[in-house]
Amino acid sequence: MSSQTCLPLILAIILSNLSAAVTAQSYGCFGSNYTANSTYSANLISLVSSLPANITDIGYHNAIAGQFPNRAFASALCRTDFQLEECRSCLRGSIDRLLQSLCPNRRQGILFREACTLRYSDKPISGDVGAQPYVVRSRGIRNLSNPEQFNQQLQVLLRELRGQAAAGGPLVKIAAGNGSAPDFQTMFAMVQCAPDLSMEICADCLIRAEQSICCDYRVRIVVNMPGCYLEYTIYPFYNISRIEQVRAMIAAPLSPPLQTPTTRSSPGNDDGNSTRTVIIILVPIVASLLIAACVGNYVRKRLKKKTMHITLQRLDEEEDVSTLIFDFEELVAATNNFSNSNKIGQGGFGAVYKGKLRNGQQIAVKRLSRNSDQGELEFENEVVLMAKLQHRNLVRLLGFSLQRAERLLAYEFVQNGSLDCSVFDPMKRLAINWDSRYKIIKGISKGLVYLHEDSRLRVIHRDLKASNVLLDEDNNPKISDFGMARLFAQDETRANTRRIVGTYGYMAPEYARNGHFSMKSDVFSFGVLVLEIISGQSINSFKDVENGENVEYMLSFAWRNWLAGTAKKMIDPAMMSASACQNDMLRCIHIGLLCVQENASDRPTMASVAMMLHNLSSTSPMPLQPGFRA
Repeated sequence: MSSQTCLPLILAIILSNLSAAVTAQSYGCFGSNYTANSTYSANLISLVSSLPANITDIGYHNAIAGQFPNRAFASALCRTDFQLEECRSCLRGSIDRLLQSLCPNRRQGILFREACTLRYSDKPISGDVGAQPYVVRSRGIRNLSNPEQFNQQLQVLLRELRGQAAAGGPLVKIAAGNGSAPDFQTMFAMVQCAPDLSMEICADCLIRAEQSICCDYRVRIVVNMPGCYLEYTIYPFYNISRIEQVRAMIAAPLSPPLQTPTTRSSPGNDDGNSTRTVIIILVPIVASLLIAACVGNYVRKRLKKKTMHITLQRLDEEEDVSTLIFDFEELVAATNNFSNSNKIGQGGFGAVYKGKLRNGQQIAVKRLSRNSDQGELEFENEVVLMAKLQHRNLVRLLGFSLQRAERLLAYEFVQNGSLDCSVFDPMKRLAINWDSRYKIIKGISKGLVYLHEDSRLRVIHRDLKASNVLLDEDNNPKISDFGMARLFAQDETRANTRRIVGTYGYMAPEYARNGHFSMKSDVFSFGVLVLEIISGQSINSFKDVENGENVEYMLSFAWRNWLAGTAKKMIDPAMMSASACQNDMLRCIHIGLLCVQENASDRPTMASVAMMLHNLSSTSPMPLQPGFRA
């Protein structure tokens, strides 16, 4: 490797480590003061001082000392990938620092360090993520060439690790792993919860940690919260061997192995007795393993059949289901065995390939990731919805195939690919004039009106973004990717979820923060799309064209310039020559700002938006402040 190549990498590592060092010891002090040398003070000092000796390899210990009203509570949580002595050393170095230097005489305190978190309070803290929304971030340098794709892949990795950690059991809740990142990089991540948190509370804590890094696009971030921890970077940082060692300790039997009775024998029979003993022990073990393997294989096959049955069952009986089922081998042949040369896209739950059927028809085949529970949900959701939805501004599902762990979705092939590849590309967007962009905006609005009001179902897309809008040969838009969509009853207007899905930047604030979603959530995403199409830039990599820097969030930039009467700064310079259309562009910016207002109740419906777009000369209400970063 040349010195020119090494230097940027070394610099990135140094800067990343310096950033980590700045915030490696962060803390918070809460509650009222206690009196020095009081009963509470004595209980607290005694309790906290006992933590290092009492903590074990699982890296967690919580305890109580004293009687009400002078009772003290404390907990110690160490990163599982640190050795026990490193954990104890970290705690010993934290006690005086937290109680005497950082939070003297405060009734509640917390100290985050690289290897450990020390926390105390005058209120119970076991099974709790903390009343204080305290978050610490340790950031590396910003050097991502494809931040949106990095964020998408990161969300997939964190979601997978979150599920593993939350299901970790009452002794250790941790998960670490890696995934592919753009530019042939690898991202590494680790998440951990206090083990006395329930599965639901652990997952909720980690979701809050994920939300706190929305749209940051750094190569290293650490999020410390009272009940959980999250870290990712593009460099290996965790000790997976230590994690596996601790898991093995937990899984080890607590009682000694059964002793096989032996009888006194002559020295010449020792080998025979030993052989019989080994056989007696091994035969039941081998038999049990064979039975378990057979049962597991049977259950997997039954689950796959059940998945197919449920998917088909959810379609109405009047649907001709047989027309939707593709032969698996036919789709394999159509894509040349999923050749990389046929790969045209990569989403959060699988890759998309261009293919050609035997009759010459071109198709796009989405191959969902194997062995992913989330992929199962996305697959079933998309089949059921797309089989029932037909509109010129929605991509058309041709069929699907299920075989063992393989789940394939076949769509009509849309020639010009996704909107982001055209409108965000410095060269390609020059060929998309205002008339084409305006047609795209109107087409997307018509597709959403159909989903929200005109189809036999009421559908909330929940992941509307530029990469999920496809353009045909005439640049007509087609909304795609309904794996995250939700059905509403005709009289239903909103719903809540604890599993927040979608893409940061496009998420409405009430959804990203609290899991509240409705038709107005899609309206917010549509407003972001309108501003992206007019500016020719992504919300997650927006730059002020006058200075070429990422100085401001797109929505705040658009709002500030709208108030100042300089909204034309949002217009793509490639379209500025079309001065006759600038009033229409400004009108669309106005409509976009109406869609991204902070309060969902202030946003128009998609039917109203479509009417405003149809008649750009009509009068519209003045927009209120947008919802900035959630």
